[in-house]
Amino acid sequence: MALWGGRFASGPADSVAALSRSVDFDWRLVQYDIRVNVAHVHGLERSGVINSQDGEKIVSTLAELSREIAGGLFSYNGEDEDVHSAVERGLIAKLGSLGGAVRAGRSRNDLVVTDFKLYLIDHILEIGSLVGELVSAFNDLAEKYSEAVAPGFTHLQHAQPISFGHELAKHSHALLRDIDRIADWLTRNDFSPLGAGALAGSSLQPDPEVTARELGFSDVHRNSIDAVSDRDFVAEALFILSVIGVHLSRIGEEFTLWSSTEFGWAKIDDAYSTGSSIMPQKKNPDIAELARGKSGRLIGNLTGLLVTLKGLPFAYNRDLQEDKEPVFDSVETLLILLPALIGMVATTTFNTEKMEASAAAGHSLATEIADFLARAGVPFAHAHEIAGKCVRVAEEKGIEVHELSNDELQATDPLLTEKIRAVLSAHGAIASRSAVGATSIASVARQISHLRVEHERSQALLVTRRNAFTEMMTI
Repeated sequence: MALWGGRFASGPADSVAALSRSVDFDWRLVQYDIRVNVAHVHGLERSGVINSQDGEKIVSTLAELSREIAGGLFSYNGEDEDVHSAVERGLIAKLGSLGGAVRAGRSRNDLVVTDFKLYLIDHILEIGSLVGELVSAFNDLAEKYSEAVAPGFTHLQHAQPISFGHELAKHSHALLRDIDRIADWLTRNDFSPLGAGALAGSSLQPDPEVTARELGFSDVHRNSIDAVSDRDFVAEALFILSVIGVHLSRIGEEFTLWSSTEFGWAKIDDAYSTGSSIMPQKKNPDIAELARGKSGRLIGNLTGLLVTLKGLPFAYNRDLQEDKEPVFDSVETLLILLPALIGMVATTTFNTEKMEASAAAGHSLATEIADFLARAGVPFAHAHEIAGKCVRVAEEKGIEVHELSNDELQATDPLLTEKIRAVLSAHGAIASRSAVGATSIASVARQISHLRVEHERSQALLVTRRNAFTEMMTI
C-alpha cells in the first residue's frame, strides 16, 4: 500500500518509482523502524488516539514482525518504496486496517531521521569498540618493544633515535581521540526528532519527551523544522569515520614501509599477507595497503554528503534521501577493515637488531652535540652551528658524526669534551629525554600505563552505552 496518493489521479511513472525507491538500501533500518514505531504507538495510546487494546495488538505484531525479519521470514518486495512502507505492509497483512493506524501523528520525515540516528548510535558504538581493540593491540606492542632502539624520522629522513615503543604508542593516542570524538558525538546528538511530524510538530503526539526517553534519548529537538532537516549528526559521524580512516591509512603506510626489503623491520604474519599470481616469492602487505586505500572512499563519502547539504532550503527535501548510502558504505567499510587490521597489528613482529643498527645513522645524534653545548651555556643558535660543523667534518671523512674521535670533536670546539660520550649514542640520547611525553624507556613506560587507563575508561563508557542501547531495543 502506498503511503501517499489520494490527491493523484494516477500512480508515478515507472522511472519515477525506480528513482524514488530506497528500500534496497534503507532496509538496514528495519529493526530501528520497528522500535521507533513501538514507541510511537505507546505515545498514541497516551494521547488516546489508539485505545490500549489496539495499541497492544499493534505492538505485539511489530514484535512478531521483528522476529520474522531476524529469521528471514519477512522482507521487502518489489512493490515497497522504502523500509517504512514495507513495515506498514507487514502490519496491515496481519492486522487489516488497524495496521494503518500506526501512521497517525508522524511523518516519514521524523520517522526516518529517528531510525537513522538509532542506526548510527548502534554502529558507531560497534566501531568504537573495534577501535578500542586496535588501541589495545598497539599498547601491547608498544610495551613489548619499549626498550627497542630505532631511528626516528621526519620528512622520511633519519631524525633522532627513539624507543620503538614510543613510535608504536603514538597510534594509540590518535585512536583514543577517535573514541573521544565518538563519545562527544553521542552526547551532542542525544536528541529525538520523533514528534516533529513533517515539519510543524504533531497534534496527536503531545508528549514527545516521553517517547524520546523510551528510545534512549535525553531530550527532544527544540525546533521541529530543525529536527527533520538536521543532518549535522550524519556529517559529523562521517567526519569521525573519515578521521578514523585517515589514522588507519597512516598505520597502513608505516607497516607497508616497515615490511619492505629496504626497511626489513616488520614481519607481517602470513595470515595477514597475500602472494602474487606470477611471482612465487612475493609476500605483500595487502591489509596495510587496503587500510591506506579505503581512506579515500571514507573521505569521499563525507565530501559528497556536505555537497548535498550545502544548498538545501527549509525543512525536509528529498535530497536528504542521499544521506544514507554514504553512511552505510563508511560503516560497513570500517566494520570489515578494522578486524583485519587489528589482527595484522597484533601478530606483526619486529627485527630489533636491524632497527638498532641504523638508529644512529644519518648523523641523527647531531642534536645531542647541540644540546650538550647548550647545557654548557652556549647559546643554542651557536651550538646548532657547531653541531652542523661536526656533521660536515664527519661527511668529509665518510663516517657518522658520533664516530668522530674525541680529538676531532675538540678540534671543532674545545667545549666538546669526552663527557659528551654519555649522550653521543642512541641509548644515551634516548635516556636523556625523560620528560612526560618523551622517548626515554621510563617515559614510555609511564605513557603506556596512562594509555591503558585511558583505554579502560573509554571502553567502559562504550560498554555502558551499548548495554543501555541493547536494553532499549528490546521490545
